[in-house]
Amino acid sequence: MVIQVLYQNMHTVPIDQEADPEPARGKIFSMNTDEPRSENNAWDDKELFIKKAFEDDPKKGCELLFKQYYQPMCSHAVRFVYSKEIAQDLVSEIFLVIWQKQLYLRITTSYRAYLFTAVRNRSLKYLSKEFGKIDTTVDLADLCYASALPTPQQFMQYNELYAKIEKSIQALTPQSQKVFLMNRFEGKKYQTIAAELNISLKTVEAHISKALEALRKAIRD
Repeated sequence: MVIQVLYQNMHTVPIDQEADPEPARGKIFSMNTDEPRSENNAWDDKELFIKKAFEDDPKKGCELLFKQYYQPMCSHAVRFVYSKEIAQDLVSEIFLVIWQKQLYLRITTSYRAYLFTAVRNRSLKYLSKEFGKIDTTVDLADLCYASALPTPQQFMQYNELYAKIEKSIQALTPQSQKVFLMNRFEGKKYQTIAAELNISLKTVEAHISKALEALRKAIRD
């Protein structure tokens, strides 16, 4: 019940823009989610508090887990999928499956490491489905449970894919890049973009189509 309520309200929780300001604007972000040592202690305390909450009441544990990690996970997912709404959907699905399948009982790494790896797995799954490259029959629960701490090779693969995605966006013309980010990252409708930039609806559609084709090529390559 708790996750259903959180899932229904997912679009009311904003992505933490401060943590991830405007991706694809000349900066490649690292996939490393580690914090400075002084902040690690705070994370450890929060993780212990959440773990104790799960032991006492799984419902409360899920609520705390959601409140603590929803926004950072959305910010991480949007780096891959370039859409706030899609990022929110993917992250909410992860929490829903963790609750329904009781995957919180099987987490052996830190919650933070587990959830961020699950986000990357789910984002890659989405991209595979979106661009028709890989079989999409894998269960989301398997993607979540398979999120033990990534190996250095996996981190390199994540970074390589992210770099390809960002490079393909940066290679667009300034206008195509602006239109694409307004649509996918800012969530603006085609008609709104056309009005704000004083261009036709067909021009907006052409820019979006060009950007998506660039992404398809980058991912297929």
